[in-house]
Amino acid sequence: MISRRSVTGAMTAAATGVAGLLGAGAGSASAGDGGRGAPGLGPLYRVRTGELEIAYHVTGPAGGTPVILLHGWPFSPVGSYREVAAALAPRGYRCYVPYLRGHGRTRFLRAGTFRSGQQAALGADLIAFMDALRLPRALFAGYDWGGRAGDVAAALWPERCTGLVSVNGYLIQNLAVADKPLAPAVEEGLWYFFYFLTERGREGLRRDREGLARVVWHRNSPAWDFTEAEFAETAPLWRNPDYVDVVIHSYRHRMAAAPGAPQYADLERRLLDQPKITVPSVTLDGGADGVTPPTDGSGYAAHFSGPWTHHVVPGAGHNLPQERPDAFAAAVLEADGMA
Repeated sequence: MISRRSVTGAMTAAATGVAGLLGAGAGSASAGDGGRGAPGLGPLYRVRTGELEIAYHVTGPAGGTPVILLHGWPFSPVGSYREVAAALAPRGYRCYVPYLRGHGRTRFLRAGTFRSGQQAALGADLIAFMDALRLPRALFAGYDWGGRAGDVAAALWPERCTGLVSVNGYLIQNLAVADKPLAPAVEEGLWYFFYFLTERGREGLRRDREGLARVVWHRNSPAWDFTEAEFAETAPLWRNPDYVDVVIHSYRHRMAAAPGAPQYADLERRLLDQPKITVPSVTLDGGADGVTPPTDGSGYAAHFSGPWTHHVVPGAGHNLPQERPDAFAAAVLEADGMA
């Protein structure tokens, strides 16, 4: 750790749910996946929400403290969290590891559903996942897309969140300033945001999903010496039939270049206010992150009105839980102990 900050404040509650937003179907039972599984994370299960059939792994004691570990793009939930879950489960944590919409074996239930990748959809998916599993509350921990899902859900539904671990701090996008440039050195790392704004970028992703992911892995985590086996393990994630549509929409929406799905319009309006996160939170920056330079956290301190601590993890890149699983697991323990 090379920086630390703690802020305390009043906790607030929000009573908005997602059952009406996403329609019927939430709460259906999960089922095994014919023996398919992941070493260290167990079998693959599925559960239905209103829009999705979400694939997930679960490990740890059945009565343990629930923590939902949320992966980023274009990284594997299995690779990211195998070692994290192995550290948390013996300490009494029930670890849920879902696959994001458009990734792996998670599927949309209906052909006509808008293949949205916007932030409100990701946050709503997390709450719908909890509803389907009848989890009243859980600790959210994630990075990149998964971190954003956790931040959105923690901000809009704090009563469902016991604590938060968020890599790169406050990740709720401020679409009101989407057209404002960042420093050139930061914009350089966001090259794929601009690539995906073009039809050339869509076609490039469609033609070579693995090739593009390899470039992102190297550039976003330049100090991470990942193995070919780790990369190959992730490849099925990108073969999801909705992967291209969801990814392209995610980046176009965050750049204010594509409309959102109508069912998330109200949530997006609430996110425009940049709602504060009131739950106990630990934010992490990777000291060797190739896309989001590490900071002392002061730039987003005002967004955390509850107990909050920030750390920089030396040597870690953008996929922090896979690169430094000990530090990520320690952050989960810390967030859980801050309540």
